[in-house]
Amino acid sequence: MQRAASAAAHLGFRGQALSLVPGRGLSGTQDALRRTPLYDFHLAHGGKLVAFAGWRLPVQYRDSHVHSHLHTRRHCSLFDVSHMLQTKIHGRDRVKLMESLVVGDIAELRPNQGTLSLFTNEAGGILDDLIVTNTSEGHLYVVSNAGCRDKDLALMQDKVRELQSRGSDVGLEVVDNALLALQGPTAARVLQAGVADDLRKLPFMTSAVMEVFGVPSCRVTRCGYTGEDGVEISVPVAGAVRLATALLGNPEVKLAGLAARDSLRLEAGLCLYGSDIDEHTTPVEGSLGWTLGRRRRAAMDFPGAAVIVPQLQGKVQRRRVGLTCEGAPMRPHSPILSAEGTVIGAVTSGCPSPCLKRNVAMGYVLSEYSRPGTPLLVQVRRQQQVAVVSKMPFVPTNYYTLTC
Repeated sequence: MQRAASAAAHLGFRGQALSLVPGRGLSGTQDALRRTPLYDFHLAHGGKLVAFAGWRLPVQYRDSHVHSHLHTRRHCSLFDVSHMLQTKIHGRDRVKLMESLVVGDIAELRPNQGTLSLFTNEAGGILDDLIVTNTSEGHLYVVSNAGCRDKDLALMQDKVRELQSRGSDVGLEVVDNALLALQGPTAARVLQAGVADDLRKLPFMTSAVMEVFGVPSCRVTRCGYTGEDGVEISVPVAGAVRLATALLGNPEVKLAGLAARDSLRLEAGLCLYGSDIDEHTTPVEGSLGWTLGRRRRAAMDFPGAAVIVPQLQGKVQRRRVGLTCEGAPMRPHSPILSAEGTVIGAVTSGCPSPCLKRNVAMGYVLSEYSRPGTPLLVQVRRQQQVAVVSKMPFVPTNYYTLTC
């Protein structure tokens, strides 16, 4: 119980109360939280449940957070990410709808290819990050963050109504499937035993519908949030427990929770919405300028383009950077100072890296201090300690790409 509370504290859980009860997860005012189709499965396997983005989710299992993290890097782990919002955009004008909301070039996506993109507002701020896949079944498959569920749904639904009122052929469907993420260097080998498709032909950010360990109609996408090779499997609710049980039957696979997912994504230099990026951060400030499609930059036809595109060529006041340091871990909101002691920014995410055995973080600093190798100071527990601006990812990524 103490380890689970510690892992929850590590995650931050911005403003969300935690009430852990042995054998039952959360109690009291937490009863209104949503449960994934694997809720009972988590409890049966020793999952310690916490409140996260309006859901009851496992922060860890019987193994420690660090053990789960390292197991993912060396073998593979199974994460329940069913809290993520899954939607389908239908109709002839589906690309038109999506490109009216995001910065990416959706029209250029090949069948079953996906891309990371961003919802932006007219001020150039990031409303959410999401993955958009152009499926061969004639719709766009979209996965976005649970914490932005209501906001994202309203944004897309309002745009659907607007376009429909102008005669466009477009519609929105919320997908009620569970979503499982199998992540780690042995993930493809584990999954290959349960599918007929050749996973060697499914590179990073591509997707296919297949039967998985006897469960039909699963969408398997080669992606994830750990920096490792792996997949996310959108599975019909009725088959979710069956699939999770089948995957866990392989000794390579262990269950992992939110704590390991957070430290893994931080080592991989991946943003957490609400911490590292938000409505007051532009893609360029967030070092996400690469998500802007070349055609979209030229056309300047996405929300906030008048703010964002000039930033690509000019200067921004601040930038997201990686940081490493010795001593106490850097935590969100820790002030970042110049070597002379002037406050120049703040940490947005930080933790001890289980792989590197040193502290890693990301945060925002004034642009003139953003060059890798720049020595800085971070104030931790009222003490100033030396930090260095570092390239991200901190741990090399292992995404699977096809070789010629």
